[in-house]
Amino acid sequence: MNWAPIIDRFRYCRVLVVGDICLDRWCLYDPSAGEPSRETGIARVGVIDTTVTPGAGGTVASNLAALGAGHVSVLGAIGQDGFGFELKDGLAKREIDHHLLVISKCIQTFTYTKVINHKNNNEDRPRLDFINSSPLSEEIENQLIENFRSSYEDFDVVMVADQAETDQGGVITDSFREVLTDAANSNPEKIMIADSRNRIERFRNVIAKPNIVEATNASARLCGTLDLPRLRDTIGTKPLVVTRGPEGVLLADDNGVREIPTVSVDEPVDICGAGDSFAAGMALVLGSGIEIETAIYFGSLVSSITIMKKGTGVADSKEVLAKSGVTANWN
Repeated sequence: MNWAPIIDRFRYCRVLVVGDICLDRWCLYDPSAGEPSRETGIARVGVIDTTVTPGAGGTVASNLAALGAGHVSVLGAIGQDGFGFELKDGLAKREIDHHLLVISKCIQTFTYTKVINHKNNNEDRPRLDFINSSPLSEEIENQLIENFRSSYEDFDVVMVADQAETDQGGVITDSFREVLTDAANSNPEKIMIADSRNRIERFRNVIAKPNIVEATNASARLCGTLDLPRLRDTIGTKPLVVTRGPEGVLLADDNGVREIPTVSVDEPVDICGAGDSFAAGMALVLGSGIEIETAIYFGSLVSSITIMKKGTGVADSKEVLAKSGVTANWN
């Protein structure tokens, strides 16, 4: 299939990414520089280089921008700290608007720090995460909701990134989720896509995009077993899209549950961020007025490129067009 005419439509698509906008830090260390500290006797980890990229919802936004979306904005909460500065700088370099971010001294910027051995390129040290273990203050929550209500109608697509591991500290609180539901109910034609690590069954009237583990866990919380039709009915009447890595994608909609053709990769390099790149590709095709089956295939095409890159991968439109010349068989 010739994707060029579809990709050309992306420049008219305005997308808002709402939720946990994080920072990914990749710290390359030299194991030979691990001499023990004089004070403690504990061997140090000698970092020799650091790369930072927007993470979680920021990864979604980065892929949207790279694929040629007309406008990409992020809405979330970050700390008034060094990591927050790095995150805003990373977003700005990718031409992602961040004026809707709520910045506060009361929280820290959600940051994933991965420590990579420069001798073998393996992540062989514990990951260091900077998290918020307490609920957001009422002031921050209210500002997030106000920013969303005042802006979401300006966008063709709203994407929700609910990545917090627990119910504490994440941007998508119960109150914010109710506001998202109200927006979905009031604007049934607007494309709203939700991706949630641990709470997808709590969303309503959105296109839900869990992976198979998240869908299985959500379904188990509802009825004790994997039941995609029931999970979809609980969320609403919009399609349920379940990614399964190399096994492809399941689509649950009014036509039942079925497998959708996807692009397969034999030996992925790094699957980190694959779901985010898939979601970005799917969202832009849907935002261009094209049916969901084609959107799913395109999303898999995008993720098939990003998983061949080390780190949180991003694919641009030129890479997609180059790869589609040998892999796209959708007619």
